[in-house]
Formats: sequence, structure tokens, C-alpha cells
Amino acid sequence: MLDETIISKAIIKTYSEDLIDYLHSDVIIAGAGPAGLVASKYLAASGLKTVLFERKLSIGGGMLGGGMMFNKIVVQEEAKRILDSYQIATKEFEKGYYTADAIESVGKLTAQAIDAGVKIFNLIFLEDVKIDKDNRVIGAVVNWTSTDMANLHVDPLAFESKCVVDATGHELDVVSVVLEKVPNAKLNTPSGGIEGERSMNAEIGEKLLLDTTKEVYPGLYVAGMAANAASGGQRMGPIFGGMLLSGEKVAKLIIEDLK
Repeated sequence: MLDETIISKAIIKTYSEDLIDYLHSDVIIAGAGPAGLVASKYLAASGLKTVLFERKLSIGGGMLGGGMMFNKIVVQEEAKRILDSYQIATKEFEKGYYTADAIESVGKLTAQAIDAGVKIFNLIFLEDVKIDKDNRVIGAVVNWTSTDMANLHVDPLAFESKCVVDATGHELDVVSVVLEKVPNAKLNTPSGGIEGERSMNAEIGEKLLLDTTKEVYPGLYVAGMAANAASGGQRMGPIFGGMLLSGEKVAKLIIEDLK
């Protein structure tokens, strides 16, 4: 006979153990879109303890929706090697343009991140950051997504890390918090503030993305669409090569900085 209270105890106990285990990590990533997923895999595979918080119930960010809910994505030649490394099937549509199934892509990006050692918590968002005496980002302050949706006053919990990655996409949640709450904060952007994303231009946006993927504030990195939103790059639409390459680049930057 199955005992419902044992089922409940199993869930509560093991989930709580995971939370406690990740109160201290090397890298915290906000946003489990393609850039965050790729970055997390490479970071964990390098031996860095990596935790990924996703605001939504689902994983994959904008990749799941493909283009206007046609669940296909496109990658360019430069990024195809990343999909190949995940054994994600691609088809050449025209020279230099490759299509892939959005569901397969998200599934394999997620599974291989977990296999590499990444811990993913969904339905949790970063509402603040931890700052040390030198104004360096050294962790995240998180809460349940449901408390934000219901506008409930519930105090958050703090997680410590050596750095944080904002991969929250267009919303740029973490960088926005730093500018709002850290006195006289200046970003590594042309104006020192958030430049904001520009209108769609895939050619320019994809090229800019590797330049805008960087440490934008001490201890805080940006990747994916959050990088272009921080530094004034164009949005790219349903071509995802830049997202994958941005995740790879931010991981390399952090590995170099921490190791």
C-alpha cells in the first residue's frame, strides 16, 4: 500500500537537501534559456559547482516557442558545431542555414547540463543579489515565482557564489536589480547603464552578441539576449546560434577568471 505522507516526506526532504547543498556554489545562473543551459554545462564540466534558477515552470526560454510557435529553430554555420556536440539533429535548409527541432534541442541541452552536474531549480527567480564590501556580486537572493505573481510579501533566501550570470533574456532581471539597489553602480557599457535592446536585425545582433557577452559588473556576467539588452545590441528572433555561442563564451570567461 502506498502511503501519501511518505511520498510527501520524500519530496520535501530531498528537495530541501538539494537547496541546502547549493546555498554555496561557484556559479549561479539566472535563466534556463539556451545561453544559460549551454553555459551551465560547460561550467559544471570544468569542475565548477553550478546552480541554475529558472523563473518559469518550463526550461528552455524562447527556444521552446521556435518562431511564432512553429517549434523549429535556425542556427548558422558557426554554431552548428555546438548542436552537433549535443547530438541534436540538424538539416541544411540553404547554405549556411540549419534547422533543428526546438523540443529536441531544449531536451538535450537540459539533459546534458544535468548530466554534467548542473542543479536546476525552476519556479524560482532572483529578486536581489548579495554584494560584498567592495560592491562585488557574490551571490543571489531568491524567491518563489508564485510569490511575485501573487504580489505577496514573503522574505527571500540568500545563496552565495563566486559570480552570477544574468541569462534572463530581454528582461535583464539581475542587471536591473544591481543598478536599482547598488549606490552609484556603473556597468561595463558605453553609458554605464542599461543601453536597451534594439529592434530586430539578425545579422547585426548575432555578430554583436559575442562582444556584449562579458562581465558587465564586478562578479556579474551577461549572456544571451540579456547581453545585447545590456549593451544595446539588436534582437535576433528565432535564430539561436548566437545564444549557444554566447553561453559557450561566458563559460570560458568565468572558467578563466575563477581558475
